[in-house]
Amino acid sequence: MSKIAVVGAGAWGTALALQAVRAGHQVALVARDAVSAAAIDTKRDNHRLPGIHLPDELCVRHHIPHDADLLLWVVPTQQLRPSLARLQPLGRPIVVCAKGVEAGTNLLPLEVVRDVSPNHSLAVLSGPNFAHEVAKGLPAAAVVASADGGLREHVRETLGTSTFRLYGNDDPIGCQLGGAAKNVIAIAAGAVIGAGLGENARAALVTRGLSELCRLAVALGGRAETVMGLSGLGDLLLTCTGASSRNFSLGHALGRGDSLSHILATRSAVTEGVSTAAALVARAGDVELPICRAVAELLAGIKTLDQAIADLLSRPQRDE
Repeated sequence: MSKIAVVGAGAWGTALALQAVRAGHQVALVARDAVSAAAIDTKRDNHRLPGIHLPDELCVRHHIPHDADLLLWVVPTQQLRPSLARLQPLGRPIVVCAKGVEAGTNLLPLEVVRDVSPNHSLAVLSGPNFAHEVAKGLPAAAVVASADGGLREHVRETLGTSTFRLYGNDDPIGCQLGGAAKNVIAIAAGAVIGAGLGENARAALVTRGLSELCRLAVALGGRAETVMGLSGLGDLLLTCTGASSRNFSLGHALGRGDSLSHILATRSAVTEGVSTAAALVARAGDVELPICRAVAELLAGIKTLDQAIADLLSRPQRDE
């Protein structure tokens, strides 16, 4: 039995904590502060996951237990840096369960951890997973990517079950880029449907988005085959079509004509693609990313939706 601390009591952190309990481990769910921890612990539920009961075996804390031997860091990418500085992981293995690119630095999640708290064995967990389904124990699959083969195997054996299948991967760069870019592309897919452009247009956009992701991964040191797996194509399919996708629904609202400020004002959960879009394009440099760039310009108010659509449709035709 491992002793696992899941840092971050949002929907995904809570779902992963439940999965770790289901896999037979001693688990602490670490909330952001004492008040939040007490509320979750007393009610034995989390408003981020309505209707999901938290078992008595799941402890809720606001600090990392000193005897935890594996840390799952499940906070939004833009909160990684302050949470690491506050909680001090002290050299224990960390599995980062965040998707995105840090605004300002343009760093990927594992790079943020190394920047703030070096000398850890690191992995990233990613894939096509909606939190509420994993929390219920419905069948799902994900990827644990790390250059450390021993850590990959340990995480797979520790968290994997018959209904939560974990696959190892030694390409953390490709895996992280898949998790970041799919959110940006999902905003575009939602805008296409919201604007009434049809399913043909969405299918074309998602396919060309996958091509962008392949170019980006290879240019930044990842592998194209990683993009064709769960952390790329798999996550892209879910996020661009699933009704529960926050990024797709935000794009859908933009496509209907809602303003970004209004959409964000009505949400409590983070929509990672909003912060990631500009940072991803900046990190890409000269890599050709027309869809991701169009989303970044749309979100920044540089272009209207009609202008972004017109620019994409007027690109020169060429061989695939």
